[in-house]
Amino acid sequence: MSTNAKVAIGGVAAGVILLWLLPFWAAVLVMVGVPAVAYLTLDPSQRRRLRRVTRKEIGR
Repeated sequence: MSTNAKVAIGGVAAGVILLWLLPFWAAVLVMVGVPAVAYLTLDPSQRRRLRRVTRKEIGR
């Protein structure tokens, strides 16, 4: 199993656990907010590079 598949399975598992433990709106807020905050913490040069990279190449 590839590393990307393991990360995807872990993300789905975390999402299901959050939906089970928290109210729906709180779980959605966490699932959307964490990646958004992580993106905002990047330097401008890192954001430019991330936007340039195609989705398929992210994680390599």
